[in-house]
Amino acid sequence: MTTSKSIAGLLGPTLIANAVAVLLNLAAWRSLAAQFTRDPVLIYVVGVAVFFAGLAIVRNHNVWTGGWPVAVTVFGWLVLLAGLMRMLFPVQLAEIAVGVIQTPGALAGAAVVQLFLGAFFSFQAYRTG
Repeated sequence: MTTSKSIAGLLGPTLIANAVAVLLNLAAWRSLAAQFTRDPVLIYVVGVAVFFAGLAIVRNHNVWTGGWPVAVTVFGWLVLLAGLMRMLFPVQLAEIAVGVIQTPGALAGAAVVQLFLGAFFSFQAYRTG
């Protein structure tokens, strides 16, 4: 449980901070995201970092029983796969991302999901008991 709380204690505030940053600067983020999708090399490099983060979570927390800690494990595996996809298919993901960015509400919706996920992880990490 200590590892679960430690990882959730890092993930929660990070997800919340990122979500708030996106929501407060939504117009700017659309432009930034559009620029990001024009550079497959940047997508690949970010993929390496994301893969590494996911791998670190999975290597230290591959827990499939015990309630909420499973969410940390699932998150780690999803992050690992997201990084791997960026590494293997940077050009194709750039093309897909262009369409997603142009979808009204997609960026704000993703930020809201991050906000709730961050709140969940933060609650689990910082609650007593």
